Amino acid sequence: MNNQNLRGALIIIVSCAFFAATGVIAKMLGSDTSTGETGTILLHPLQISFGRFFFAFVVLIPFVLFLRPCFKGSQWGLHFGRSFTGWSGVSAMFAAVTLMPLAEATAISFLNPIFTMVLAILFLGEKVGPWRWGAAGVSFFGVIVLTQPGTEAFQPAALIAMLAAVMMGAELIFIKRLTGTEPLLRILFINNGMGAVISGIAMFFVWTPPDATQLVLMASIGVIMVSGQVLFLNGMRMGEANFIAPFIYTTLLYATLYGAILFDEIPDLLSSIGGILIVAGALILGWRERLAASRKR
Repeated sequence: MNNQNLRGALIIIVSCAFFAATGVIAKMLGSDTSTGETGTILLHPLQISFGRFFFAFVVLIPFVLFLRPCFKGSQWGLHFGRSFTGWSGVSAMFAAVTLMPLAEATAISFLNPIFTMVLAILFLGEKVGPWRWGAAGVSFFGVIVLTQPGTEAFQPAALIAMLAAVMMGAELIFIKRLTGTEPLLRILFINNGMGAVISGIAMFFVWTPPDATQLVLMASIGVIMVSGQVLFLNGMRMGEANFIAPFIYTTLLYATLYGAILFDEIPDLLSSIGGILIVAGALILGWRERLAASRKR
């Protein structure tokens, strides 16, 4: 095995632990976890997402001052589109984890590459073959198994998690266009700065003064997220995308572990099968996209 691939994969696995941890903190801030019950809002998800973007932006300021990246030629329209869809996805995800088990919300969020495919068809005119449609079908069947619509087990919060996946899927389209033309530090700095402004405006209408513990947690969610992003980008740079990409889904393993330990959320059989199907569909889709890309070279 290529040592660079192995190191890259290990870094990706660590970054996924960070990403899943942000869901844990959002759940702590937005629901009454002291009783093991969810749904009692302590801080609004819009306020939590402000903490995620604002404190991530603050962390990046010293790096920008030291490295002095050039902002000339920045594609501000694409940056705004990425920041708005990213903020929408994060806010919806934070809302979902306060209302349903962490692992289930995380599993549904992995529909985002499926929605990226659908949006690329609608807005970019991309053509999709039977393998990709089949992968989408597998993932959506997994959502049906996991959420069990039409039964008492169905959770309306699953629709919020699906909204998060839609917005994250839209964000991926903007990210793909930006990463081909702009340096990573500039992308991260502009994204978190715009996200802080957008989330700050939205938060104004739902503001609740946080106590000291909540303020520390809000800061932590921003620091952990930007740390995860830096690790993730370095991991992707270090190894080959074909080898590394599947390790992104270890986020679901971390979310399941965190949920079980911290919130006593043990997935039942149907939830586990549904989550596996969602990830399987996303992996098939990723495999076909990488195969198609390699044929174009």
